[in-house]
Amino acid sequence: MRAAPEQLALFSAGASDDVDPVVARAERLRSPSPGRRYWIGVVSASHVKRGVQGGFAQVCHGKAGPLRRMKAGDWLIYYSPRTDMNGGAPLRSFTAIGRVVDDDTYPFAMSETFVPFRRNIRYTECKSTEIGGLLERLSFTRGNRHWGYLFRTGHFEIGREDFLTIAGAMEAKDIDEHGI
Repeated sequence: MRAAPEQLALFSAGASDDVDPVVARAERLRSPSPGRRYWIGVVSASHVKRGVQGGFAQVCHGKAGPLRRMKAGDWLIYYSPRTDMNGGAPLRSFTAIGRVVDDDTYPFAMSETFVPFRRNIRYTECKSTEIGGLLERLSFTRGNRHWGYLFRTGHFEIGREDFLTIAGAMEAKDIDEHGI
């Protein structure tokens, strides 16, 4: 079996012959990339409101892993498929935008049995914006009639141009295009 070009690049970059290329690629994807990054968090609008009021982010039912991928200075945009987590009305809108304040991912006891992880976020003023008008403008939804599947992951990275497109549609304040 022939190795794919990306597998050959792994080996020529010093990886040994016994390294599984799939595992090596997954490790590269997990490692932080240099520079600022941009993220989408998928959370109901009522939970987004709590986060904005409290200056924190919580995604994927409180899992720490997605939050740890974000670094200080990164940007987070919330997408809310519904108004409330359980049975809320469909919303399908970007509902908040903010910048990661520091590198601390911390547990927060909401009850004796539920201790989710959070990140400190400085939210900026913006307006809720439906995704429908942006579907053909975003690289991760354009031409994809099943665009909603990506959002089911709960947290994913987007490119700078997609971030600027969404932030512009949200009329986000205090976003310096040269500083992002």
